[in-house]
Amino acid sequence: MTMTERTEFDADGAGAILRKACEVAHVEPDGIEMLRFGDHAVFRIDGGRIVSRVGRSPDRLPSVRREVAVAEWLASEGYPAARLVTAAEQPVVVQGHPVTFWEGLSNGDTYASTGEMGALLRWLHNMESPPFSLPPLQPFDKVAQRLNHAAIPDATRRFLRTMADDLAADYGRLQFALPAGHLHGDFNVGNVLRDAVGRPKVIDLDGFVTGPREWDLMQTAMYYDSFGWHTESEYADFVAGYGFDVREWSGYTILRRIRELLMVTWLSQNAGTNPRAAEEVEKRVATLRSGGSRRDWAPF
Repeated sequence: MTMTERTEFDADGAGAILRKACEVAHVEPDGIEMLRFGDHAVFRIDGGRIVSRVGRSPDRLPSVRREVAVAEWLASEGYPAARLVTAAEQPVVVQGHPVTFWEGLSNGDTYASTGEMGALLRWLHNMESPPFSLPPLQPFDKVAQRLNHAAIPDATRRFLRTMADDLAADYGRLQFALPAGHLHGDFNVGNVLRDAVGRPKVIDLDGFVTGPREWDLMQTAMYYDSFGWHTESEYADFVAGYGFDVREWSGYTILRRIRELLMVTWLSQNAGTNPRAAEEVEKRVATLRSGGSRRDWAPF
């Protein structure tokens, strides 16, 4: 069976791939429960004892192999991040889709404090570079593919493509305040969870790249500034933990718009199978067009 990103990789298809990967990795597929469906389908297994990530398409394989290398590097350095499980070589590849298995951190999503997040990010950025190469940050590298496959109105697609072209030009002119180096790539509160004994650990390691450190600071700033998902005191704790407020940097507004664009195009991948996602995409695009408040953007 061939699964295409546009029409056939849905929750059922991802679940079938996971079950075959469990056979290869000798993991008991007990109590499989889907957590998220985006660039990866993310599942809990056995009540959350294991978390598995199923790549949306075969072209995710290089980034997943890099994710495995990053996880092994962070473990060797004692950095608090998610750890791989099972003795099988990872990733397990089923019908071209890369599948990985990770330790479950808790029975539910228990998040770190923003102060802990800031300190963990500073620790990560201050580490020596890994003993392997990381690709450079390319903020727009997935935009075209996502929009080509998204089941969204043509007018929405044209608007987002034009926005991406304009922002790419703006990004090329930015002058960054912090030194470049390795990045998590998707650092936000949803990716810093507590383990079973309450220790915060960083998850979702497939986005590691090299680039401006401001990139890793943006989502926490936006979650406070644009969406109201963090309080003022929570954001202040994050800034104190890291030691720099990205909102005071001159390029913040441009990088914020790029991050907003990526949030919309990421969600557009599910518009064809999830009516709530399709509605949210159109709502977000309306505010991008008008410059209106982002406070009613719903988390996904």
